[in-house]
Amino acid sequence: MYKTHTCGQLRPADEGQAVTLSGWVHRRRDHGGLIFIDLRDRWGLTQVVFNPEHNAEAHAAASTLRAEYVIRIEGVVHKRPPGLENPNLATGGIEVLADRLEIINPAKTPPFNINEDSPVDEALRLKYRYLDLRRQRMQRNLLLRHRVVHHIRNFLTDEDFVEVETPILFKSTPEGARDYLVPSRVHPGNFYALPQSPQQLKQLLMVAGYERYFQIARCFRDEDQRGDRQPEFTQLDLEMSFVDRHDVMELVERLFISIVENLTDRKLLFKPFPRLTYHEAMERYGRDNPDLRFGLELKTLNDLVANSPFKVFSGTVAGGGLVRGLNAPGCGHYSRKQIDELTGFVKTFGAKGLAWLSVAEAGQPHRSSFAKFLSAEEVNALVKRLDGQPGDLLLFIADAPDIANEALGRLRLEIGDRLGLRDDATLAF
Repeated sequence: MYKTHTCGQLRPADEGQAVTLSGWVHRRRDHGGLIFIDLRDRWGLTQVVFNPEHNAEAHAAASTLRAEYVIRIEGVVHKRPPGLENPNLATGGIEVLADRLEIINPAKTPPFNINEDSPVDEALRLKYRYLDLRRQRMQRNLLLRHRVVHHIRNFLTDEDFVEVETPILFKSTPEGARDYLVPSRVHPGNFYALPQSPQQLKQLLMVAGYERYFQIARCFRDEDQRGDRQPEFTQLDLEMSFVDRHDVMELVERLFISIVENLTDRKLLFKPFPRLTYHEAMERYGRDNPDLRFGLELKTLNDLVANSPFKVFSGTVAGGGLVRGLNAPGCGHYSRKQIDELTGFVKTFGAKGLAWLSVAEAGQPHRSSFAKFLSAEEVNALVKRLDGQPGDLLLFIADAPDIANEALGRLRLEIGDRLGLRDDATLAF
């Protein structure tokens, strides 16, 4: 028998039990007489102790172990001495005193550390993908994906959906990208197309009367690879009959809530989810997928600066562009170097530049890149529109609408990060 328990299973209640464990050497520590091994499998870590006074042969064999050796040990579970427990491990209250060690497979020194979550060159990770998939972060992601898919299947089955696998080899249909084509051996000169989505196939199911269909669908799109594009990807595909858009939104919303509350430790900020029109999202956040976990909403200032003597503003308005502003609260102390960093940031998204104003105390002059071109009344109107308070930093972009929205929307996220406003423990859909 290779294992009686997993490496994440044993607890203090198992004290005195003889066990067999198998897995990978995660870490090895030689403390003079004693050798400690953190043994790893996909369920967790267990500390194994090799004591020369208890079993000299096993201790001698343990002295040859290195990271990623595959081993099997037999031993007895003991509680760790008081004060030496590890609260960060599920098995941190116990250790296994080894009676026997078998080296199943030795290992060469890995090209990168498996036991650390340090950055690794992507090309190196892909070359040694089997090692990369041993890392805790990758295993955690794959296991979470499995639990999410399992939960989706259970949820939709309870909602009377039928899971149907649709064909992968199909004919070409108009979609948003180019098809991947597969030549037919049986019919020379003819090709199959890999589906970009099962659109026509699921509509056939609706016509056939199934009413509620879903599948975890593999899709293929031949398009340029970018951060939000993949040549092949998996999507939850569903279709419903005799419903309107509100029915679909309500179902998907309940599914999202169920996944988050059952499979994560994160808190949902809004239930039900807020509904925003595209125009409202762009107007308030500059993006159609806004982060709603914090405020810092954008403001349009065209009406205040259309006749301004500052031609960067008035000229943009006259040319059909937008002048938009953002309040970075408490950032009025930013140095020129920090503001220049923000200027360089927005330029990466096409903006020509970044105007700024540091709100001063009443009666004191504002520090600004452009206020000298405006009257006191115009400056005060901008400060009021952006709810500026002493110590705030007001940031402005004047550009074409799409650039102004994109650049200032990205800057909003950057300021949110700098101010610690994006709470990773919460989600807001």
